[in-house]
Amino acid sequence: MEMQIFDFATIANATNNFSSNNKLGQGGFGHVYKGMLKEGKEIAVKRLSKDSGQGFDEFKNEVTLIVKLQHRNLVKLFGCCLKGDERMLIYEYLPNKSLDNFIFDKTRNKLLNWERRFHIIDGIARGLLYLHHDSRLRIIHRDLKASNILLDNDMNPKISDFGLARMFGGDQIEDKTRRVVGTYGYMSPEYAFYGRFSMKSDVFSFGVLILEIITGKRNRGYSDINHNLLEHAWRLWTEGRPVELINKTIGDTDGGNATTSDGTYITSEILRCIHVALLCVQQRPEDRPKMSSVLLMLGGESTLPQPNQPGYFIEKDQLPSATVADCRSRKQSTSSNEVTITMLDAR
Repeated sequence: MEMQIFDFATIANATNNFSSNNKLGQGGFGHVYKGMLKEGKEIAVKRLSKDSGQGFDEFKNEVTLIVKLQHRNLVKLFGCCLKGDERMLIYEYLPNKSLDNFIFDKTRNKLLNWERRFHIIDGIARGLLYLHHDSRLRIIHRDLKASNILLDNDMNPKISDFGLARMFGGDQIEDKTRRVVGTYGYMSPEYAFYGRFSMKSDVFSFGVLILEIITGKRNRGYSDINHNLLEHAWRLWTEGRPVELINKTIGDTDGGNATTSDGTYITSEILRCIHVALLCVQQRPEDRPKMSSVLLMLGGESTLPQPNQPGYFIEKDQLPSATVADCRSRKQSTSSNEVTITMLDAR
């Protein structure tokens, strides 16, 4: 493969022997460290723990896929390091870390005016379009979420963590798995309950991301006990009050405009993004737009179709027993596969 293989001593020296002072973050996979190579290049080292849920297959999958992908909105992989049980991925270092560190933090949230938020939304969309349509491979990410969007010095978004990604053939549009892996709150209904995934699964996750970027609220763990974020957004939309979704740190709405310290933004542009998000999170995959259409809708002024009710993803332990039984019976009647949910939360 066209990538560099680093020896263990080089990475250990670069990270000051994996010092806690160099630690950037951690998750179910292990730890991420900042490093400096002898030539002065800053790197981020993803060191998988031996007990990681991300095993060798996911490690190999990430290496073989991302090394073939080149786009300004995808994180760049410099190489890897293998020694005994050690498995490490060496990435470009992105100083602003991940998107969730901004949109869900009450202090850093204020650093994101609407112009920056829209720039991030647009960049993620362009990265997904490349994965789905424009690269040499057709890639389904399967774990698109705020913590897997990294930000560089200029707040350009870069999609990361391809351990769960899958490659499709030229004519393939859908696949099925017995092992459902991903993160609650971002998974499309057809994938979470039946193991079916496609480009439209990523589109669903992207719609969730748009709403999280605009509201500053997580879909999973949303504070309203009667609604998740998608339900809340849909209720306000149908009641003609979607402007109430806009996070107050962006600015106070005033008719068609809102003013911030950096100038003004057009509320109609934010409402258009909410409209696009609701189109992306519709229950039926065939009703969701392709990423090529999403980009046109985000940047255009044409009339958008009305969205249908979102696919509410409610965790099974929150469902009434009758609903759980119905899900199980439908699953058994349509497939012999036993679908399990594995939660992998990065950073």
